[in-house]
Amino acid sequence: MQFIYETIMSMIYRLVFFPPQGRRTSLRGTDLLSSSVCLVQANSISFAHRGELCQAKRIVVKLGSAVVTRGDECGLALGRLASIVEQVAMLQNQGREMMIVTSGAVAFGKQRLRHEILLSQSVRQALHSGQNQLKDVSVPVLEARACAAAGQSGLMALYEAMFSQYSTCTAQVLVTNLDFHDDQKRRNLNSTLQELLGMNIVPIVNTNDAVVPPPEPNSDLQGVISIKDNDSLAARLAVEMKADLLIALSDVEGLYDSPPGTDDAKLIDIFYPGDQQSITYGTKSRVGIGGMEAKVKAALWALQGGTSVVIANGTNPKVTGHVITDIVEGKKVGTFFSEVKPAGPTVEHQAEMARNSGRTLATLRPDQRSEIICRLADRLVEKEEEILAANKIDMELAANEGKLSAALLNRLSLSPAKLGSLSTGLRQIAVASQDSLGRVLRRTRLAHNLELEQITVPIGVLLVIFEARPDCLPQVSSLAIASGNALLAKGGKEAANTNRILHELTQEALDIHGVQEAVQLVSTREEVEDLCRLDEMIDLIIPRGSSQLVRNIQRAARGIPVLGHSEGICHVYVDSEANADKVIKIVRDSKCDYPAACNAMETLLVHRDILSTPEFDQIIDMLRTEQVKIHAGPRFASFLTFRPSEVKSLRTEYGDLECCIEVVDSMQEAVDHIHRYGSSHTDVIVTENEDTAEQFLQQLDSACVFWNTSSRFSDGYRFGLGAEVGISTARIHARGPVGLDGLLTTKWVLRGNGHTAADFSEQGTMKYLHENLPVTPPRPRQTAAQSED
Repeated sequence: MQFIYETIMSMIYRLVFFPPQGRRTSLRGTDLLSSSVCLVQANSISFAHRGELCQAKRIVVKLGSAVVTRGDECGLALGRLASIVEQVAMLQNQGREMMIVTSGAVAFGKQRLRHEILLSQSVRQALHSGQNQLKDVSVPVLEARACAAAGQSGLMALYEAMFSQYSTCTAQVLVTNLDFHDDQKRRNLNSTLQELLGMNIVPIVNTNDAVVPPPEPNSDLQGVISIKDNDSLAARLAVEMKADLLIALSDVEGLYDSPPGTDDAKLIDIFYPGDQQSITYGTKSRVGIGGMEAKVKAALWALQGGTSVVIANGTNPKVTGHVITDIVEGKKVGTFFSEVKPAGPTVEHQAEMARNSGRTLATLRPDQRSEIICRLADRLVEKEEEILAANKIDMELAANEGKLSAALLNRLSLSPAKLGSLSTGLRQIAVASQDSLGRVLRRTRLAHNLELEQITVPIGVLLVIFEARPDCLPQVSSLAIASGNALLAKGGKEAANTNRILHELTQEALDIHGVQEAVQLVSTREEVEDLCRLDEMIDLIIPRGSSQLVRNIQRAARGIPVLGHSEGICHVYVDSEANADKVIKIVRDSKCDYPAACNAMETLLVHRDILSTPEFDQIIDMLRTEQVKIHAGPRFASFLTFRPSEVKSLRTEYGDLECCIEVVDSMQEAVDHIHRYGSSHTDVIVTENEDTAEQFLQQLDSACVFWNTSSRFSDGYRFGLGAEVGISTARIHARGPVGLDGLLTTKWVLRGNGHTAADFSEQGTMKYLHENLPVTPPRPRQTAAQSED
């Protein structure tokens, strides 16, 4: 203990008296105008949504005792404090005005006093005994006020030392309840804090625990909260200083609808003033004098005064390093207090409704699920005018904003032909759904009267995120319905109007069998990253959009599998024995039919022997006629005197009328090139040599490998799957275009007659047979109506 104490004191001494040289940066004045951070002045109206928290300029961060102190309550949690200081300093240097309300003086003083007592008792024992062996010494119970008096200076020195590493100054402000009750003292306090903030200094505020009297019960009068603990101090300070945001850090994730740790306790994402009657409070934290009830009371008081509040966990090592900045960025961390209650359900409630209704959907007979899908297919044709009218609004808004490329505008656009094709695809799904769910894949007789079956079942709740492609909504809805899965659909705002009417038609079709809530359209302000954190509610995420969207989701998903591919770097290899006419047709279709598609060709590999042939000139002429921009690979560039721009990377997905051309010496070299630079999506060989083609098909490790056909055939509809939820390059579960079967998993069903594992032991009377049995058709499901008959 003595070593730890001396180490901390030594560090503080060096940093306080010999701080590192550096210039303190500030974004105030003219510098603030160039900052990318969106700031507003403090006002009397709190923010309505998390997304607005990035606008907070003046922020109070309250550090609870459980955050500041170690688990043994004797000393400070230096690692957590260092992380918090780094985040506060970063926000301060962005031009925000940061204030800290901190605990920790008692814990710091307790550590110091324990050290002094042990040291003095050891010295006295040594003097009296005259021996080197010392008896065990006991430490008396230390009074909190004395600990606070001894620890306050050390705590402040530690903060000063830590903030100096970021060229940020701090100032200590000690207050008591009387400082807020006396008008003159309150004005003086306000003036002092305003001046400190104006000088780019971070005030470190704490109650003067060395002299503060015990809190009086029921002392909140006339709408003014009294200072009983640091929660009430932080709330009072935030309102007095007209802060935009109060972040209260404790040792719990936020506010729960019942005491944390109890069964079915759920974290409340957004808390409204009228909801306090619906929650039950648990015990207070391990240290400190407040509890969750005190935090909620203080938060509601601050909210009423115009300050937004977030209560979050400041002790979780997985999030501590980002908790403050994540909150300011509007991420879904902790419990956000808001006076504005949205009209619709939260996404958590939507997921719960979808799961419950999805379980009912899975129990419907195959013909009933098929009837729902056919009904949706009919409504797409019947409501064509309304759908196209909504789509026209989306197209006009997107064109006026000018943010979408021509390729994305094409995806956004719907037409009578697209709706007709979509309706046809849904009917294919309806037919396929007849024998998909509950299909027996394997039957085994383990022993006499003991039979095991493996059957197909739904995955659960799917989250499908798609950009600027409204036709995706009825497709994935139908696949989810056919497979008995619940669905959360998050569409891009570019197609908001079209998605809304398509979702209404989907729910109308579902309602014919009472499962309307199985498909939910997420239209709230939820960020994709926040949705990816709902690992207890979502079983599979399927992104449909750009490679950047897929990569972002794969990074953000925490414990939820992601089905998809981050890139579609598709190759077409033209062999030395290729037919020229086939080459022209396949290359043109693969690149020019739909350049933005993930199955479009991005790299054309050509055998060296055809470089100087008329056939190669025809390929180049065709690409130029189609206005395809050509990038030369390193080897291809070496053959040219006047060459096109050399490719920056052979691992590029252009998504436009651009492609790379590279030269290889053989089919094997083409395979090696694709393995090195491809994305395992779709790759093609064009050749008349069957042996060469078969080697290519066998050796190439991609989800889709084609011979003498366009890469554009890599599609669920073209494969006869009816539709697809995406194309997967994963190695497990589903690969390639993912249709109905890719949305199913399995479960094992064992039927016995009083069997026990002991029956098969050495002393048992039974022996395993492990006999494979013929697979039988799915067992008919009995509905409620049938059981009543």
